[in-house]
Amino acid sequence: MPLPGKGAGVLLVLIIAPILVPRPARGEDLPAAESVKPVEVVRTGDYTEGVVVDHAGNLYFSHEKIVTRVTPDGRATTWAETGSPNGHKILADGTHLICDASRHAVLHLDAAGKELKPAATESDGQPLRGPNDLTLDPTTGGVYFTDPARSDEKNPDGTIHYLDRRWVCHTVATGRAYPNGIVIRPGGNELLVAESKRNRILAFPVLGPGKLGESRVLIDLPAKGPGQIDNQPDGIALDAAGNLYVAHYGMRQVQVVSPEGTLLRRYPGGNLTTSNVAFAGPAMDRLYVTGGEPGALFRLDLPGVRGLTILPEQERLGGRRTAPVRSDQ
Repeated sequence: MPLPGKGAGVLLVLIIAPILVPRPARGEDLPAAESVKPVEVVRTGDYTEGVVVDHAGNLYFSHEKIVTRVTPDGRATTWAETGSPNGHKILADGTHLICDASRHAVLHLDAAGKELKPAATESDGQPLRGPNDLTLDPTTGGVYFTDPARSDEKNPDGTIHYLDRRWVCHTVATGRAYPNGIVIRPGGNELLVAESKRNRILAFPVLGPGKLGESRVLIDLPAKGPGQIDNQPDGIALDAAGNLYVAHYGMRQVQVVSPEGTLLRRYPGGNLTTSNVAFAGPAMDRLYVTGGEPGALFRLDLPGVRGLTILPEQERLGGRRTAPVRSDQ
């Protein structure tokens, strides 16, 4: 979440890999907060965002204009440079979608980091203002993304959008005070959104592809305390049991919320301005965390937890494609 001061085509069908061991069942099986220590992976010294993992186990995260790739053996190199890269997801063909507020677009990049035709620059004929984060809907092959622009409590004009398989974009929710991190639950029946300026998580029923019902408050999150500078939920991720992991900006924490909306854990986030989270690793039990102060990519080892796999199944060369390819590729 970069705070102040700081088209047409065909989208590939997205498939969530099956989770065979949906655990932990409830909060009692989560690691104790005192047993979890952040491990620094890469330090940049500037504000980091948008962490994601690809099919080969490479991690990607953003800082300033740069997207850095970190190989499984820990080697970090510049993968791409855009304008202000943020939320980031990878598709079945290995191409990437990246929200870029400075470009007012959801960008589309190939596996080597070369820009292709943007996935979205407008919604219902109106220009996008500042796309922030996105989630893949495996049930429809579409994408939901947030566009907070400069919204806040006094000017709650942040929006949520749906990009369908043909890359036609529609506005599906308005009137939000900085909608930020976003995930969809398995089955595609509920969309969760962090409303940063109101320090809460919203839950929207999904009534159909790109159709949302009235939101409810899943949880009002804790306020800042001593040694903390803010309390704005930013990036979010799910584990296989449905628990939600919230990067809580300004609190140096990743907070875990049950499917019912109960606060279960407060894990140390490494960065004070914790910004984004993503599960990765061979057992999907490593939570990677971005943010600022100091400005680094951190890892939380969470034995017994299995993150929800959101990376679509990779297309097999020479095999049946999961969907048509865009005509401009």
